[in-house]
Amino acid sequence: MLVDSHCHLDFDVLADDIDGVISRARDNGVSHCVTISTRIRRFEALLAIAETHENVFCSVGTHPHNAHEELDVSVDEIIALSQHPKCVAIGEAGLDYHYDSSPRDAQAQGFRNHIAAARQTGLPLVIHARAADDDMIAILEHETGQGAFPFVLHCFSSGAELARRGLALGGYVSFSGIVTFKNAAEIQDVAKFVPDDRFLVETDAPYLAPVPHRGKPNQPAFVRHTAEKLAELRGVPFETIAEQSTRNFARLFSKTGLTV
Repeated sequence: MLVDSHCHLDFDVLADDIDGVISRARDNGVSHCVTISTRIRRFEALLAIAETHENVFCSVGTHPHNAHEELDVSVDEIIALSQHPKCVAIGEAGLDYHYDSSPRDAQAQGFRNHIAAARQTGLPLVIHARAADDDMIAILEHETGQGAFPFVLHCFSSGAELARRGLALGGYVSFSGIVTFKNAAEIQDVAKFVPDDRFLVETDAPYLAPVPHRGKPNQPAFVRHTAEKLAELRGVPFETIAEQSTRNFARLFSKTGLTV
């Protein structure tokens, strides 16, 4: 059994065929999906998808690209929205210095607000980190010093040092289709040293489809290829990766009620 710890079912490319997307995922052994919030103001639409499908859950949060648009959303509001039974995580939130779509101080403020919500609820924080390793490490270490909170570095595309420091703080690392790309040697190296009980697999659908579907719209059914690549890199059978990643998902996203 596999799970997809991060996808975007509310994007037009997938939203037009959600039933088909979920059916194909099930046919490929994917039992559960978490569809991720990028704008809190769109949370109701995202929640409607989760409410309609038993094996789909969601998060609540603001992507760093949109941080400046939702700084008026309070920590208490994030917490209140997260109380819904189908909401199992906070985020995604974090830092993205590659595109800098939102001012960096707004990204940091929004990120800290989401950390506060994760700390108070105990729900895992789904972290977006791109081209911001030093500042991400600094914020994570400072905030953990104020009180621990569960988190996952989703769609990992950063350097090995961020992975090591995040793991040292108790975090998880999630691998997407990027790990199957030929030019992803550094990420493949990270995939080899993350402990058995700290990694997840994801699609980040509709983005970053793994080989052999690279360049096509991604979907949860394709997470199998990412898991197969991890098995190759870690020198274990595919079934081991499926079992370990599903167990890790159940532990981190415990609100799903998944038992392994």
